[in-house]
Amino acid sequence: MTAKKIGVAILFIVGAGVAYAETPSSLITGYTAEAARATPGFAPSAERGQSLFMRKWGVSKTMPSCATCHSDQPTAEGKHVVTSKRIAPLSPAVNPKRFTNLAKVEKWFGRNCKEVVGRECSAAEKADFIQFVSKGSQI
Repeated sequence: MTAKKIGVAILFIVGAGVAYAETPSSLITGYTAEAARATPGFAPSAERGQSLFMRKWGVSKTMPSCATCHSDQPTAEGKHVVTSKRIAPLSPAVNPKRFTNLAKVEKWFGRNCKEVVGRECSAAEKADFIQFVSKGSQI
C-alpha cells in the first residue's frame, strides 16, 4: 500500500469505532481532505466526476472510458466488455453496497484507473467520481 493510500485509510479510521462503516459521503470527505492538501480549497465536483467517467482516455481500445463497461448511467447495470460479466450499478442510490468499504473502493479505483485512465487516479478525481455517481444519474 502506498503512503498516499495509507494516509487516506488513516483519515477514515482515526476516531472510528469498531463498527464503523464507510459511506459515500465519508469517502468523499476523506478524499477531499487529501486533495485539499495539494490544492487548498478543493471541493468535489459532480461535473468533473462525470467528465472523468465519460472521457475516452485512449489508453485501452477495448475499454476507452469508464462508461464502456459501467454504462453511461450510474444507475444502470453494466457489463464488462471482455468477460461479459455483469456489473452492478455504480450509484449508491440504487446499489446501497457501493462505496461502503475503503479497501474495495481502493482496489477497484486502482485496477480501473490504471486500465482505463493509464495511471492511478488522484484523490481529487476519486472525490469527484463518487460525487458524480452518488447523484444517481447524469447531471
